[in-house]
Amino acid sequence: MKLRRLVAKNVRRLRRKGGLTQEELADRAGLNRNYIGMIEREENAPTVDALEQISAALDIDPVVLFQER
Repeated sequence: MKLRRLVAKNVRRLRRKGGLTQEELADRAGLNRNYIGMIEREENAPTVDALEQISAALDIDPVVLFQER
């Protein structure tokens, strides 16, 4: 599986598991809601900095975003 797809699926899954909307996740991560949506739709590959912000907002280790489920 491509990393972009894997990260997209994990961001979406973990966001939903945490009961967050895209807007809530974006606010917690200090990112734009549209950017979160683009990551989840695989339209944009997140930067390392964005992955760090997203993982902190989800209270997970960044490595989790790269794990297949």
